[in-house]
Amino acid sequence: MSTIIQENIECNKSLCHVPNTPSAANKRWRSAFVSIYCSRALLSFFKDSLHDNKTAKVPQNSSSIIFDIKPADDSFKIDQTSLTELVKEKNADKLQNIGGVDGVASILETNVEFGIHGNVEDITRRRESFGSNTLHQKVSILELVVGDVVCLKIGDQVPVDGLFLEGHSLKVEESSITQDESDHVEVNCHHPFLFSGTKVVDGYARMLVTSVGKNTTWGEVMSSIIHDTNELQTPLQVQLNKLTSSIRKVGLAIALLALVVLLVRYFTGNTANECVIEEFHGRKKNFCVMVKAMRILATATTIVELVIPKGFSLAVKRTHVYATKKMMVNQAMVQKLSAFETMGFATTICTDIAGSLSLNQMKVTKFWLGKESFDAAAYSSIAPYFLELVLEGVAMNTTGTAYKPTSRFEIEFLSNPTKKSILSWAIVELNMEMEQLMHNCKIISVKAFNLHMKRSGVLLRRMRDSTIHVHWKGAAEIILKMCSRYYDSSGIMKELDDHERMKFEQIIQGMEANSLQCLSEEDQEYGTKDKKIEEGLTLLGLVGLKDPCCPVVRNAVEDCQYAGVNIKMITGDNVFTAKAIATECGILRPSQDMFNGVVIEGMEFRNYTPEERKEKVDKICIMAKASPIDKSLMVECLKQKGYIVAVIGGDINDAPALKEADIGLSMGTHGTEVVRLSSDIIILDDNFASMAKVLRWGRCVHKNIKKFIQFQFTVNVAAIIVNFVAIIFVNEGPLTGVQLLWVNLIMHNLVALALATEKPTKTLMEKPRMGWTKPLITNNMWRNLLAQVLYKIVVILTLKFKGQLIFNVCEKVRDTLIFDTFVLCQFFNQLDARKLMEENIFKGIHSNKLFLSIIAITIVLQVVMVEYLKWIEGTKSLNWWQWSACIGMAIVSWLVSWIVKRIPIPQKPFLSYLKN
Repeated sequence: MSTIIQENIECNKSLCHVPNTPSAANKRWRSAFVSIYCSRALLSFFKDSLHDNKTAKVPQNSSSIIFDIKPADDSFKIDQTSLTELVKEKNADKLQNIGGVDGVASILETNVEFGIHGNVEDITRRRESFGSNTLHQKVSILELVVGDVVCLKIGDQVPVDGLFLEGHSLKVEESSITQDESDHVEVNCHHPFLFSGTKVVDGYARMLVTSVGKNTTWGEVMSSIIHDTNELQTPLQVQLNKLTSSIRKVGLAIALLALVVLLVRYFTGNTANECVIEEFHGRKKNFCVMVKAMRILATATTIVELVIPKGFSLAVKRTHVYATKKMMVNQAMVQKLSAFETMGFATTICTDIAGSLSLNQMKVTKFWLGKESFDAAAYSSIAPYFLELVLEGVAMNTTGTAYKPTSRFEIEFLSNPTKKSILSWAIVELNMEMEQLMHNCKIISVKAFNLHMKRSGVLLRRMRDSTIHVHWKGAAEIILKMCSRYYDSSGIMKELDDHERMKFEQIIQGMEANSLQCLSEEDQEYGTKDKKIEEGLTLLGLVGLKDPCCPVVRNAVEDCQYAGVNIKMITGDNVFTAKAIATECGILRPSQDMFNGVVIEGMEFRNYTPEERKEKVDKICIMAKASPIDKSLMVECLKQKGYIVAVIGGDINDAPALKEADIGLSMGTHGTEVVRLSSDIIILDDNFASMAKVLRWGRCVHKNIKKFIQFQFTVNVAAIIVNFVAIIFVNEGPLTGVQLLWVNLIMHNLVALALATEKPTKTLMEKPRMGWTKPLITNNMWRNLLAQVLYKIVVILTLKFKGQLIFNVCEKVRDTLIFDTFVLCQFFNQLDARKLMEENIFKGIHSNKLFLSIIAITIVLQVVMVEYLKWIEGTKSLNWWQWSACIGMAIVSWLVSWIVKRIPIPQKPFLSYLKN
């Protein structure tokens, strides 16, 4: 340190211009300066040492919890990672170690009553330290920064992660971001953690912002499942690119061959033109050679123009756009265009029950008092005291509201489907006075329902006698284990021994086998002594709830199965309920249940080895009690075996499976926002029948694109061969460049639009499922294509070489006949492309008005081009007999198609024979 001080002194000497031989006064000044500087240097050294000691890590022992509050950028004494973990882990001990919520507010320099300062410098500093509240989109609350204080009320969506400051009766719905299916989670000073994406369902509060944007829980979920907007090429686009590349290579080879033949013939004198190589002597002859060479090059270039496909990309886009608009009418919104193509190949659909197969409208259909079932007509015979206990439990232990605007309207229930059904049953059928019951009791404590406990409870005090009671309600098998007594049908309390418990278990299984969700309710009175409130209870009764299947689901399932697509049910419900609903929907046939491995539970599938999963996944029809991990494992296993998998999901639990699937479909009404954003297609009406329509449209899109491929391929191949042969023999093609431009740009664009608007038919669902690896041009297409190409070659070349003689016309009229016949043949080729495998090409044509309109427009434009725009095409007017001849030759092409479609073809692809 002395060395550093000495160096600094020498440096300061030069700065202060101190003379080498100072005077006595100067010596005194120098001595004072050195003393002051050394003191400052020593003080700085000790400060640095103290700082290093403060920032050194302290070893952690078992009785202490260390919370890292080191500054991120010398602005705040806590970093973003620590704030995120504090809320995400819900660690109350860490929170208390730094002084609770007030301590966090102090570290963030936030006034818990008025919030942050709000000036530009302060907001900028917070954004630099913790980021801005921006999400993978614009929202109205993107100006929030860490340290802000946000006011929340009923109906608000929590915009950021944070901590509860103060409020009253705040309850939020966390099912949108967690795997917990509970509706209401109470947030208070003891449980102060709030998450973005959740909704306030009751109360009001003020919260301290701790994380924004991608650092929030919502942001993490969105980051993991939202699709990239820059989609990769679809499988069909890859196949089209390969086909286009192959066509270009073949066409360029043919064009090069034609160029070589013409040049060799010309320069060797084997030509009928006036200029030959022996005559070239001088500049004029050299210029003639150059002009002729340019003509030869232009002729060869015509072939190149023919082989470049003009309409493939346009046809694909138009087909996608048209199908997307039509699917909106059929209650499906496509978010990823490639999903259409993938759906055409789908082989397996994995679906849950609620929302997709069922109406998601629960209704109480069974009520058991003791071991006896009661229907609505027998409710009046139930003992009043016992009925009061049941209604008390329903009113106090069911979160939800019932609202009746006037006597003319039905009562409206606001809650989830299960709780709505119980409230509706109690109020409508049991005449429950909910307000009066709640006025007679005071709630002491509430245990909210969650997925792990599968029950909810309420501890209350009756106002009339100050007695304390507890009511539990939840899954019947769980509640039954907590009971040691039960009420019989007469309202008499009895002991629940092992024999009686077995009878109740059989009742529960019987209800579940009839696709009923079974809930039970229990009650117990407590004194002032402390005792457990989860055992030794009395069973009040069993309630069976049914979520009816959609009326059209069974037909939709049968349509999918008939199309060769397997339907697998993956649900969190128990085995009995899953089997009953699957049988009702047609997913499970009665005979299938006899085979081992058709119905399994998620844990069983999870415990299989990867090899065992691959071996048994084919037979599995139902997976009950499945977790999100089980769903994802099922999809992964199916994909590994080569299946194309579509998954239908509704909540955050389905997000992993949706991400893993080839096609993700979400529920538009009951689905969470995260799942909707992560899916490829949204089923707007939450109906499985719409899924069958999506499958049909997916196949239709693929089919329509194939139709246009056959059409364009036929035109290109025929034009290439005809022009090549004509060029070789007479040095010029039968079609001019302008005529080819007309065929490519006008005919192809209109035909692409016409074929793109073909609607799906029932026959699409009768065909076997298609695979990714099957060739784009099938054997049927090759048969149709080659027959049409051969016929057009014969007709056009006959007109080219013998047309003047046959029709006794001049060269100009002959060329017009060639052009007109070629275009009209494409008109019938367009009709033939509508039905790739059917003999009647006019079947169903009357239902497609746009297709008929395009045909009419094509004919009109062709007549105008030939008869009135002769100067553009270089054509000459035709008489009625000549027009009839052109039409007749074109009609024969349809007869050729009708004949060749009767020719049987092998199943093995034609191109595979060449590879062998």
